[in-house]
Amino acid sequence: MTAELAADDWGLPRSRTVTWHDPAITALGALERSGLETMQAIRDGELPAPPIAHLMQFDIVDLAEGRVEFSCVLDESVYNPIGVVHGGLVCTLLDTVAGCAVHTTLPQGVAYTSIELKVNYLRAVHAGSGPLTAVGTVVKPGRRVAFAEGEVRDSAGRVVATASSSLLVFPIPEA
Repeated sequence: MTAELAADDWGLPRSRTVTWHDPAITALGALERSGLETMQAIRDGELPAPPIAHLMQFDIVDLAEGRVEFSCVLDESVYNPIGVVHGGLVCTLLDTVAGCAVHTTLPQGVAYTSIELKVNYLRAVHAGSGPLTAVGTVVKPGRRVAFAEGEVRDSAGRVVATASSSLLVFPIPEA
């Protein structure tokens, strides 16, 4: 039997500050570039990273047409109630690399959004598992629907999750 702890016994509160720039700047900058050029501009600091990248501590490591590699710093701020990294963070990382891999294949004026994402979790992740490395690759580019895969590895190189994704490809509507 476990003794219940009062809030006074929880220890000092912890915090992490998240800062970001106006996401409209990135969206407007993307209108002037191909998908690969947009991703390169974010990586190189010419455009601000989207707020989700700061919130989830994602960074672009490598880019090529049809392939991206991201890293993800882990800490206990992303733990779930059982004391491991929440699967939603890993899922978001996989959705991000699959989508960004497709983005690198798109011409200027074309966007994408996820239609479906299937994730397979292969092992528990904790703060000591990181940083994580995620690779997204395009399986089949398309003018209407594209298909991509993602894989996340821990700092020891073990695969912790995989995903397959289908994404809707569409022209960016004119304002």
